Amino acid sequence: EQKNVILNYDILKNNPVSRIKRIVARNIAKNYTKIFNYDSEIIGMENLKKIKTGAIITSNHFSPKDSTVIMYATNKVKRREHLDIIVEEENIFMTGRFGFLMQNCGTIPISKSNQYLEKNFMPSVKVLLDNKDLILIYPEEQMWFNYKKPRPCKIGAYHIAAKFNVPVVPCFTELREKKEYDDDGFKKLKFVLHIMEPIYPDPNKSIKENKEEMRKKDYAAKVKAYEEAYGKKLDYKFEDDDIAGM
Repeated sequence: EQKNVILNYDILKNNPVSRIKRIVARNIAKNYTKIFNYDSEIIGMENLKKIKTGAIITSNHFSPKDSTVIMYATNKVKRREHLDIIVEEENIFMTGRFGFLMQNCGTIPISKSNQYLEKNFMPSVKVLLDNKDLILIYPEEQMWFNYKKPRPCKIGAYHIAAKFNVPVVPCFTELREKKEYDDDGFKKLKFVLHIMEPIYPDPNKSIKENKEEMRKKDYAAKVKAYEEAYGKKLDYKFEDDDIAGM
């Protein structure tokens, strides 16, 4: 049943009912974005504004709400009112209000089905990028709750960028702790989004060469942003303060 749903998933929301749901979902998401990011800070906004084509945005993944700070930034660019987000296919089967947003708010499910990837996913991504959309991909793949450090990147985001000849916009969200606590006993956090220089594919190199080079440059940009934000070198020896809000 899940496979049948994903194979026929209306990524582009061409169905009239899907289009209406998308409009409603995006309006709800905009309101949530303003609430979650009332005190968020953006550094490097000029690097996003200079993008004139479709692009892949990458960022660290530490919270179900972390995409809102990316949306907060893209909403500030007048011609970039919509952000598409690639998510695991299981997310579109959520129920309730959050499920409605997951199904309709510019989310693009990724699946291990080759049939879906070839017939639906990649052609739809091409349409969106040709339309100069921005697509958010978390190259770390998994969410590690409130984890401060950037993690090594998987190749998928860079394969898409290289294949469709669009830039990657590296982002890193710094987590600053507040004095107040949330309902789960964690300190509330302020998001500081660092947007780095776009990384463009080299027209003289193959897709294979470009995607690997773009991945390395993106990870290096995230490491640099981490080290400047937290004032220390990145290593993966676990320490208590690696988890924000503890």
